[in-house]
Amino acid sequence: MALNLNHNHFELFGLPAQFKLDIAALEARYRELQREVHPDRFATASPAEQRVSMQLATRVNEAGQALKSPLSRARYLLQLHGVDPQFETNTAMPLDFLDEQLELREALEETARAGDAVRLDALSTRLQRERDALLSTIEAQLDVQGAWAAAAATLRQLMFLEKFRDEIDAAEERMEG
Repeated sequence: MALNLNHNHFELFGLPAQFKLDIAALEARYRELQREVHPDRFATASPAEQRVSMQLATRVNEAGQALKSPLSRARYLLQLHGVDPQFETNTAMPLDFLDEQLELREALEETARAGDAVRLDALSTRLQRERDALLSTIEAQLDVQGAWAAAAATLRQLMFLEKFRDEIDAAEERMEG
């Protein structure tokens, strides 16, 4: 096993340490690594080799999941550059962003109360556009500008949108149920 538990996620997959990734290449390398380190391949190996195989398989799973998710990947890149996004302690957001979130949540409440699936779909589409715009912003901040603090702020906004996505999904489930 040539893999090293001490490699960062990007090194583990042989990918550049950047936000924009070729997800197909990530998934192909993930499958390749899983085949290479899968514990079943080491069923007759020594207990030490079996243990290392299990550790590597776990490491590949964790790294693959972290890199596959854009938000987790951004958070990981920030960590690699020594930046804490301060999700728990830094709740500062641009006022216009907060106003828009308040407006969206009020619209969601009204839409859910009315059982208006068409309007809910429109809210979902609007949220996806905003999310895509923030993902483009954070890509530039991380990959081009090296603007780590700004990227951390954008990531906090993205996390806010993810929570709203969960609320939309829950409203959709209630409407369908």
